Amino acid sequence: MENTDAPFDSGSPFLDDSDRRPRRSVADWGWLTVLAMGVLAVGFFVGGLGPLFAIACDTCQDGVRNPHSIDVLIALAWYVVPLTTLGTVVAIFLPRGGGRAGAIGLGVLVALLLLMVFLGQLV
Repeated sequence: MENTDAPFDSGSPFLDDSDRRPRRSVADWGWLTVLAMGVLAVGFFVGGLGPLFAIACDTCQDGVRNPHSIDVLIALAWYVVPLTTLGTVVAIFLPRGGGRAGAIGLGVLVALLLLMVFLGQLV
């Protein structure tokens, strides 16, 4: 017995053109490109300056504290931040949820920056 009340899959060839999702316009692609460039800029900032913010010290003699977790900071800056940035940029241009993926990726990058600063402040 066949269930005819169930909705079709969106990739079904039996749907007519009015039932399919509209294609992205030039403005949509422009917005996603700007979002991807913003994610790349934040990723470069977090990966490059995040560890420096983490070890900065106003009261230290040379302005830099000696962090005990330098290996964790390096691993975050060299591996986790670039993979998060790359994954976010790729997810932005997937067919569904580009804006949502960009927002989540930016939130994760900010959380990584805060984690690096927190780990650097632990003495």
